[in-house]
Amino acid sequence: MTSLPRAAGAERMDEPDQDPAELNRSLADLRHVNRWLGGYRVVLHHLAKLVARHPRPSYRVLDVATGSADIPLKVAAWARARGIRMQVVATDNHPTTLDVARRHAAADANVRVEPADALHLPYADDAFDFAVCSTALHHFDARADLLRVLGEMHRVARIGGIVNDLRRSRPAYVGARLLAATFWRRHPVTAHDGPLSVRRAFTPAELDDLARAAGLPGARAHRHEPFRVALVWEGER
Repeated sequence: MTSLPRAAGAERMDEPDQDPAELNRSLADLRHVNRWLGGYRVVLHHLAKLVARHPRPSYRVLDVATGSADIPLKVAAWARARGIRMQVVATDNHPTTLDVARRHAAADANVRVEPADALHLPYADDAFDFAVCSTALHHFDARADLLRVLGEMHRVARIGGIVNDLRRSRPAYVGARLLAATFWRRHPVTAHDGPLSVRRAFTPAELDDLARAAGLPGARAHRHEPFRVALVWEGER
């Protein structure tokens, strides 16, 4: 457990009228965080295990709240390098963020970008094999919304899902504050959102509790250093 309580509050990158240049800069910062602090590694680690346990001729993956589609691009590249047929649908509900994602994913035929609300995914039951959500679950405050997002991911993914997020702790918060005062000091959106994201994030025990409440089969929260946690579930239908 942690003595750092979970905080509520709005992140600036979620504002519908956020300046496009600042939002683009914040999304670039998030790509750097995913690259250097384990975001890509965590998703690919657990996806590889799921694929190995559930071999298929091809796979469909849904990425919820995709940001600039960097996770889908990494997943698609990982699959191609191993001869795995995998189509990734990257979704978001922020218009400007969707524009950024479309530009980033335009050259990859295995990644398609679509608008979608994580609380009401516009897809049929079992439309995908896996559902992924990276560094986005903490953007929801209300427990009902958190359970709704997890429930929607489970509904559309017939094999399983991965929630990859920050792990709330005092060291993580200190690290985010340090980045805000140095590398992000000229990036107002990231400097504000980075430390707040840590305060809004979850401990493994909290994710395990949410998974039980959402009825996710075989769910378990995995700690990843330095400051990541992954909630993974599988229960093929």
